[in-house]
Formats: sequence, C-alpha cells, structure tokens
Amino acid sequence: MIDILPINTQKTDTSRLESVDFDHIEFGKVFSDHMFAVDFVDGEWQEPHIVPYGDIVVSPANSALHYGQAIFEGMKAYHQADGGVALFRPLDNWARLNVSAQRMCMPEIPEDLFMQGLKELIRLDAQWVPAKPGSSLYIRPFMFATDGFIGVRPSFSYRFIIFTCPVNKYYTKPLRVRFEQTYVRSAEGGAGYAKAAGNYGGAMYPSKLAQDQGYHNLIWTDASEHRYVEESGTMNIVFVLDGKVVTPALSTSILDGITRRSVLALARDMGLTVEERKVSSVEIMEALAAGKLEEAFGVGTAATIATIATIGYEGQDYDLPVAPATAFSHRVRAALDAIRAGEGADIHDWMVRV
Repeated sequence: MIDILPINTQKTDTSRLESVDFDHIEFGKVFSDHMFAVDFVDGEWQEPHIVPYGDIVVSPANSALHYGQAIFEGMKAYHQADGGVALFRPLDNWARLNVSAQRMCMPEIPEDLFMQGLKELIRLDAQWVPAKPGSSLYIRPFMFATDGFIGVRPSFSYRFIIFTCPVNKYYTKPLRVRFEQTYVRSAEGGAGYAKAAGNYGGAMYPSKLAQDQGYHNLIWTDASEHRYVEESGTMNIVFVLDGKVVTPALSTSILDGITRRSVLALARDMGLTVEERKVSSVEIMEALAAGKLEEAFGVGTAATIATIATIGYEGQDYDLPVAPATAFSHRVRAALDAIRAGEGADIHDWMVRV
C-alpha cells in the first residue's frame, strides 16, 4: 500500500458523448472522453494523471515495440438498477495484472494506485456507462515498457494507462469453432497464463486461417500432443458433460479467467458438480456422439457467455444440441447479469461501487 498523491485531472474541453449512438456501437471502436495514466521512472511510480483520451508519443526505439514488454487486462463497469455504477471483481483484475507483470519482468501496480485511478476515471466518465441491458463499459488497463533502447533487457521505465469504451454484446449469435491441431497458442512453462500482448499476436495467424474456413474461433489444444483442450479463442471454455460442469484445469499455458472463476462459483452455488481437469478432444467428440455433451460455451469478459453451436474436428463439422431454456449456460448468464446490474444477490461481494 502506498500514499497516493491527488490525481491531476485535466478535463476535455468538448465531450464526444452526444455524438455516440449507443444502440449501434461496434465493439472496441468508440472510446470515452478520458484516460488515466501514470509513469514508472527511477524505480518509483510518479504523479498520476487523468487526461483527455488521445494519442501517446513513444520513441521509435521503444523497447515494448521491439521486445514485447506489454501486458493488459479486460474488465467492465455496469449501470445499476438504482442508477449508480459498479465494477465487477476489479481486485481480481488488479491481482492478475500483477501476475502478468511479474512474468514479463515489469513493476507491480500498487492496489491503491490502481483502484483510485480506476474509480476516479469511471466517476468522471460515468455518463459513458450504457444503461441498456446487455451493454456495459469495457475497461482496458495496460502497461508497456517506455525505454528508448535497442537491446534485449527489461526496460527501466514503464507507463500504465486505463481507458474505457462503451460496448454492446461481443457475439450476437452462437459460435462455430474447431480444434486446432497444428499451431500452438502457448506451451507449459511459457507465458500463456499472463495477459501478455505477444500471446495474442502469435495466435492471429492460425485464428485467421480458421476464420477463412468459416469458424469464429479455435479450440486450442496442448503443445505436446494436440490432444487436451486449453482455451477457445480469447475465452476459457466450459462443457456440460452428462450433467457435470467440466473445464480444463489451470496451468502455465491457460489464462485464469475472471469470468471462468465466476461461472464455476455459481455452478457450485447451484449444486452442480464441477470438474477442473484434463479434457481431451477425443472425450468431447465421443460424448457428443453418445448424446452426453449437453453444452459447450466460451466464457470471458468481452463475450461473457458465448454459446458454441458447431465444433470442427479432423475436417468435419459436428452440430451441438440446442440448449433448452433450463440449460446451465442460460441460468448462469442470467445470474451473472442480475448480479452485475445490482438486481441479484451478490453473495460473493463481487461488485464494487464507484
């Protein structure tokens, strides 16, 4: 914990809020008026600022551009039933950001600095939080190296920024996915558990190949055998197998998703059996053939709950059964929506008012 200096706030001269059509927002393309920024120099965090959202200047020799020291988080703020605004599990995102920072040899962000900057930013741009059901304010905290230096070593200086954008649903229809059995997202002992920028850059080419084949996402498999399920696109993946909620156990190649944690906690609250273990592609396809694969869906901050309708396996597509209204994915989505909107009992204390 540190003593935080007052945040120097420079408000925008002209808000862009009135020009936004909140009913027709393309995810990640409309940004709120302000951003929070603070630099790490000479081993210490400097004076924090809130400034109008805008471009930043970096050196052509910026070491993040050349050597990849960049990490980020994804989180959301929600309009509440009483008219207020609340954040969903922000301390979990803060803690995970620091896990990523440690792995990428970057300084950790003090809790007070993270939370004070985040709350003041959201309060300032509270009118950017959409009130429509299914919408939210997406929040992107990120940190990158700022040394202007060509040489493979950790940077001595860094910048931490938080900006936000109002968003509607990420996916508007069930997904077509396929197992990836050639390319690798991450290997055991690597940085797959960190939200490091390079993980996503390395996944783009195989993901593009899948999209060219008509799929929305990949189901990544392990690096050594291409047999065991890891993640799906930018989401963790959950299966309902013969009444049990099953998901791959965490490892150094799988991201510890905040939505994943929440879905599993709610499943246990509902009295369901939850298994975090190795799950093979063969097991999934055999369960589908036997009628025991009841549901498959991705879980993540952007997507929340993304139903999977079709799975591609060894060159052939297989359709999953349509989940009834009583299915777990529908119930857990409704439970999450109610908690986030301040309409359901928050027994786990996930929501933080701003």
